[in-house]
Amino acid sequence: MNNNQKDRFQTVWKQLTRFFQSEKTHKNARVTYQVIWNLTLILIIVGILGFSFAGGVGAGYFAALVNDEPVRSKEDLKKDIYNYEETSEVYFADEVYLGKLKSDLEREEVSIDKVSKHLKNAVIATEDEYFYEHDGVVPKAILRAIYQEFSNATVQSGGSTLTQQLIKNQILTNEVSFDRKAKEILLALRVEKFFEKEEILETYLNVSTLGRNSSGRNIAGVESAAEGIFGVEAKDLTLPQSAFIAGLPQSPFGYTPYTQQGKLKENQEPGINRMKTVLKRMYSNGYITKEEYAKANAYDITKDFIGKTEMPSEKYPWLTNEIEKRSIKILSVSLAKEDGYEEKDLKNNDLKEQYVALADRKLRQNGYQIYTTVNKKIYDKMQEVTKNYPNYGYDKAGEPVEAGAILIENKTGKIISFVGGRDFKREQTNHATASLRSNGSTMKPLLVYGPGIELGKISPGSVSANVPISIPAGKMWRPGNYGGGSYTGVTTAREALKNSYNIPAALFYMKIINNRPASYLEKMGFSTLTEGDYSNPAMSLGAMTNGVTVEENVNAFGTFANSGDFIDAYMIDKIVSKDGEVIYEHKAKPVNVFSPQAAYLTLDMMRDVVNSGTAASVRNRLAFSSDWAGKTGTSQNYQDAWFVATNPNVSFGTWLGYDTPKSLQGTYNGLEYNKRNMYYWADLINAAYKVEPKLVDPDKRFEMPGGIVSRSFCGVSGLLPSSSCQKAGLVKSDLFIAKYAPSRADDSFIDGQYVSVGSKRYAALPQTPGEFTSGGFMLNPESFGDIGLKYVDDPGSVIPGSEKSGGVVGTKAKLNDNGKAPDPLSITISNEKITWGLHHEGDVVGYRVYKDGKKVASINAGENLVYKVGSGGSYYVTAVDIVGKESAPSKHVESGAKKTSSKEDSTKNKDDRGKDKIVNEVKKTDSKEENGPDKNTDTDKQPEKDIQQEKETETDKEKDPVQDKDQNKENTDKEIQGNDKDQGTVNDQEQETDKAEEEEE
Repeated sequence: MNNNQKDRFQTVWKQLTRFFQSEKTHKNARVTYQVIWNLTLILIIVGILGFSFAGGVGAGYFAALVNDEPVRSKEDLKKDIYNYEETSEVYFADEVYLGKLKSDLEREEVSIDKVSKHLKNAVIATEDEYFYEHDGVVPKAILRAIYQEFSNATVQSGGSTLTQQLIKNQILTNEVSFDRKAKEILLALRVEKFFEKEEILETYLNVSTLGRNSSGRNIAGVESAAEGIFGVEAKDLTLPQSAFIAGLPQSPFGYTPYTQQGKLKENQEPGINRMKTVLKRMYSNGYITKEEYAKANAYDITKDFIGKTEMPSEKYPWLTNEIEKRSIKILSVSLAKEDGYEEKDLKNNDLKEQYVALADRKLRQNGYQIYTTVNKKIYDKMQEVTKNYPNYGYDKAGEPVEAGAILIENKTGKIISFVGGRDFKREQTNHATASLRSNGSTMKPLLVYGPGIELGKISPGSVSANVPISIPAGKMWRPGNYGGGSYTGVTTAREALKNSYNIPAALFYMKIINNRPASYLEKMGFSTLTEGDYSNPAMSLGAMTNGVTVEENVNAFGTFANSGDFIDAYMIDKIVSKDGEVIYEHKAKPVNVFSPQAAYLTLDMMRDVVNSGTAASVRNRLAFSSDWAGKTGTSQNYQDAWFVATNPNVSFGTWLGYDTPKSLQGTYNGLEYNKRNMYYWADLINAAYKVEPKLVDPDKRFEMPGGIVSRSFCGVSGLLPSSSCQKAGLVKSDLFIAKYAPSRADDSFIDGQYVSVGSKRYAALPQTPGEFTSGGFMLNPESFGDIGLKYVDDPGSVIPGSEKSGGVVGTKAKLNDNGKAPDPLSITISNEKITWGLHHEGDVVGYRVYKDGKKVASINAGENLVYKVGSGGSYYVTAVDIVGKESAPSKHVESGAKKTSSKEDSTKNKDDRGKDKIVNEVKKTDSKEENGPDKNTDTDKQPEKDIQQEKETETDKEKDPVQDKDQNKENTDKEIQGNDKDQGTVNDQEQETDKAEEEEE
């Protein structure tokens, strides 16, 4: 500043000083002050009067706005503000946490004392800094709302206090209007009157919408946010974590760190900036120190975000779906009963749909705790086995072989574990609980043998025909055994079940079909029976109209283990409300189906299936030994493979098949379909055993109840053995219910003679030459109605062919004389043996061999048709029919033997003398004289000896193939026992027994 400027400033300052010090100035100032003061007083009075008037008008207007709002009591308000959705939680057995059921909004309630103090302070600092001072509303917020309403401002602000926000979210709507605002104010004041601040804050923390969790699900409530974003409980949240969650309500889906797929967003800046804003407000309001603020503000919160988490419905899809389905069914019945309906009323589809929808909504909103019976460790192990099992079979038409399995505790009905399928993403059908399939021969103990024994019509020693049959059932039904063979003439019920013979099962079923045995299935929980199933003979082999689930099929087998009582399987143990009230708890309701005696005898027969029958190969796959009784099964065209077994503790069954039914037949990794299923069964139960050995492998065995006796019986009739039956070697013994034990002596046999043609036997006629007959026992058809003879195609085939005794034939098995002598034979000679074929005329029963015109041998038509020639000579053969008519000679053939020396002649004479002795003994035995041209002619001894050898050889060949099969099977089992239990491929011995180890409908 230069000197001129300084002088000018001093001059001005002196002038101003003189002005304010002047008396005139002071006088004018006093006048001005009085005027301004009076004007101010006038404005204040006018303002007070105007405000009073406006307040009166405003109060009237406010009263008009809330006129239709009811005066709510404390209870009404409590019910309304606490009425928020909460996700139901699910537990494995023993209260092992599984997770939350899927819902539109995931929420978990938490009490205020289990929330981090940082989170409570962060919410108050951010959303309502005067929370602990106001009475529900803040005046400036009211004035702002009035101004915005009357000025028609473009920006309409909401409630500013936590109490008002709670009212808006829980009772009112999100509508921005003065009408809603007036009601909000009124209700906020009443809430503050009735509830403590901590109660209001707790509710707010539980209802706030907070974006998405690491599974991509929408979440609400700070507990769900803490677990879903950071993987901790709300009480353990750190300061930065608390600030992050407190900032979410302003823009939940803008600030949330996760996408809808549960993946972390690439840009996390919005949420982080909001967190810093919250921290700043906490510092400004004195909730944290400067040091805490600085440290939290610099913290990298992204390190705390947890990665994508599988939802229970993703990790356990079949299980969670099954739990939901069963819970909804339980709740729908409960809700209907609350409204005065009975469970049977829900058969009305409209009513049922109504309560199912209501139950579904409540399940997802009411925060139930659902406790199940499923053992987590066993369940996990079974899914692992299913995922890695290598022997399902080939894909067909783009479909893989599917699997279903279930493990049920017998005495309680608890479903311990199950396998719903191989890949839920490919196929959502639960093959254990929902897929309906034919159960093949697993039906036999449930529908045929169990009910038959209960009714006193069948015992393990009951006898049935096991030959081709025809049963009239609308059209003629001709069931066959597995592989189209295994015909044994007759068989016992025990043997039939053990080897899964279909024909005896069908015949036994015809004995009881008029008793409607399908009603036993009803008692055992079969829910899909039709009226036609009650009268269909093919039901005996599993031919249901609709099929059955694995659960129902396995559950029914537990009836035998429970001494005849059926206990329905269940998965939901109890359902508890969020208030701790038990609204449902399972209670078993046993249904008596069989007597303990009938149950035990059926079990005892099924033991044989596992020990030496069609399921024998499973024994050497097991890691433990238990008293198993079970049944294999195959449906028609090999479309379903089953194995179901029960022991004193549990019942377990598996099923393999294609979703679109196709044949499973054929080897895969060296295993036929039946073994693939049984090995799968063994691998699953072994996995369960490793987790819970005492559950899966109990120390006890099935105990025989009183009222059961052991009795001998005749193996062709099931009656008390007669002397003839004993002579025939057909006496057997087995267990019977005492009151149904055989009391009548067998009368099935009469003495008689028979002839053999090939492998068949027929009754001899009076005219039949004795040289071709054998003495034996004739089966009297009059005594055989009980074994199903009326359905047998060829009564002559009903002989105990598997018996070593031989010599048994049905009296109706006769050959008819064709009325003429047989045509001449055609014979050949080679290597000093004459051979010929079975005569083309069916009534030929034997052949005579002549040497140089003299008969030297008689050979039955059931023996080897060969004759070994001796010394040189001319030979021919004739055929003899059932009435003794003999054919003309065949062409003559010459023996090529050279002339013998004197020494050889001496030997020949000795042989001839021996031969004479044999022929004479034969003549004494025959009841009729031979018809040869010269019965006194000497014969060679050597040919007769050869004939005897050939007869012995033929006898061995005539042994029933089933016997050979069973013997091979026994030998195979012994050999298999030496092998490693865990071998994954079938060995040669097992392949030999494949045909003996299954059956088809």
